[in-house]
Amino acid sequence: QVQLVESGGGLVQAGDSLRLSCARSGRTFITSTMGWFRQAPGKEREFVAAITWRAGTLTYADSVKGRFTISRDSTKNTGYLQMNSLKPEDTAVYYCAVKPGALVTSRREYDYWGQGTQVTVSS
Repeated sequence: QVQLVESGGGLVQAGDSLRLSCARSGRTFITSTMGWFRQAPGKEREFVAAITWRAGTLTYADSVKGRFTISRDSTKNTGYLQMNSLKPEDTAVYYCAVKPGALVTSRREYDYWGQGTQVTVSS
């Protein structure tokens, strides 16, 4: 099993920044991917960004490209999502997730999920 704990959410104004953290523990894999997803009220959970843990290959959803940055610190077993120039439409519960193997963007491919952290952006 993999345990994931997110932190760093909060209430901010449009244009502000936040950094989310995702601390992982438990089972390790030769290769793995950490993804960030978000779910707004009444909407499906959507892909935000993902990074391969060893190589650092990454990808972003078009809606956050240029504003969000995903990273990881292997020495701390922690992933990060730096969110800049936040918009009200970024308001959602943000989840980190981990899967063994290659980077994918489909949430159905991820096996382990954190509890989520709320991000609210006021206009």
